[in-house]
Amino acid sequence: MSLALLCAAASVNTRAAGTEWLSYRDAYRAMIVFDKYGRPKNLLQNQIQLVPVRKGALPEHIQLSLQLKGSTVRLPLDAIGRAVFPLLKAAFDENAPLLIEGGAGPINFRARISIVARADGVYDSAELRAACAQALDYQRYTGVSGRASACVGVRFVYPREGPAPQLRLRGEGPLPVALGAAFPGDEHGAHRIVDLRFDGQGGAGQLLAASPPLAIAPLIE
Repeated sequence: MSLALLCAAASVNTRAAGTEWLSYRDAYRAMIVFDKYGRPKNLLQNQIQLVPVRKGALPEHIQLSLQLKGSTVRLPLDAIGRAVFPLLKAAFDENAPLLIEGGAGPINFRARISIVARADGVYDSAELRAACAQALDYQRYTGVSGRASACVGVRFVYPREGPAPQLRLRGEGPLPVALGAAFPGDEHGAHRIVDLRFDGQGGAGQLLAASPPLAIAPLIE
């Protein structure tokens, strides 16, 4: 399985003024890999993510929709440009266009793996380690991990604006908040991030998150 198949960063084409589109079949081929993956993945989620070709953040009001014959399916984007991708045979057969509106310049896409957030905000260190290990196994399967060989921690991602995130290990003070990319190696946008590294910082116990994150990214080195 190649890196190109997983990421499938497909260039979009101009369809109408202010609107761009990409091929549903290209996106489907990238996203179906996770669906067919047979090893443990219960702690992970796979979403399509829009990313601008040029360095920078996505426009605030960008929208994504799937245009089927006679109907339109809106695919709501989160603050990191991700959406749940519908695996539909009819859309594949039609090669229905995925329309991008409100963009500013060419947009690509990738399949993005992240760790499933907990509604109660309580994360056992052992479960976070297991989730990161699942992500590493999947990246090895797809060839994305390259020379990376270890899960070193997780990254909780929050909006740049608004209340400051509050994360702490049970019985300890708050973890430091920094400004950085939502996912390691990503050059698009800046968010407030809280990294929990497993070497000493998150070896045991529980992590308590006062508010839900935008995403939880595995830290693989």
